[in-house]
Amino acid sequence: MDITSIIWTVFSKVWFIIPIALLVMILKSSWFKGVFGEFLVNVLAKLLLSKADYTLLHNVTLPTEDGTTQIDHIIVSKYGLFVVETKNLKGWIFGSEKQNIWTQKIFKKSHKFQNPLHQNYKHVKTLEQLLNIDIQSIYSVIVFIGGSVFKTKMPDNVTSGSGYIRYIKSKAEVLLSDEQVKQLVDQIEQNSLEKSLKTSRAHVVHVKQKIAAKRGVK
Repeated sequence: MDITSIIWTVFSKVWFIIPIALLVMILKSSWFKGVFGEFLVNVLAKLLLSKADYTLLHNVTLPTEDGTTQIDHIIVSKYGLFVVETKNLKGWIFGSEKQNIWTQKIFKKSHKFQNPLHQNYKHVKTLEQLLNIDIQSIYSVIVFIGGSVFKTKMPDNVTSGSGYIRYIKSKAEVLLSDEQVKQLVDQIEQNSLEKSLKTSRAHVVHVKQKIAAKRGVK
């Protein structure tokens, strides 16, 4: 039996391991966790928020002065705009409103990540300028999913699971007319970049360049 026959015989017996390994890699990737987290938040909004009162816009990429910014969810209603940032993390979460860096801890391992409130602030400011709207009508909302547990006191707008729905529903003061809501939705959709792989890749490159520039400054 030559070497080719041996290789083929072995491959024919273990070929199924390759797609399983690829699937495991995908499921563990940060990309999949992000996409899956956004999907869950999207489903909760569709199930628990009235379509008559709330309009959900998902995965919105908007141009900015220095490139682009990508917003997980924008929920437009007569009660204001809710800008939702999703974090799919597990373990203990430590942080405060003013800290630049928060910590995720799983057993003895720790991981640092940017304060999502600061991250979402740029999204809020982008919408404020784009829509020419009073910033008091825009709410920043952070939602953690994935089994994470807050180990420090968090602001009311930092939530977990379906808690972000309760936060949104707690805002009951009417701030915008039905016509204004429609106009805002139209403006966001008209200014949003096309949802495509090309747009996503360009945004990722932009983010990496910004991170590299900040590290260079430091």
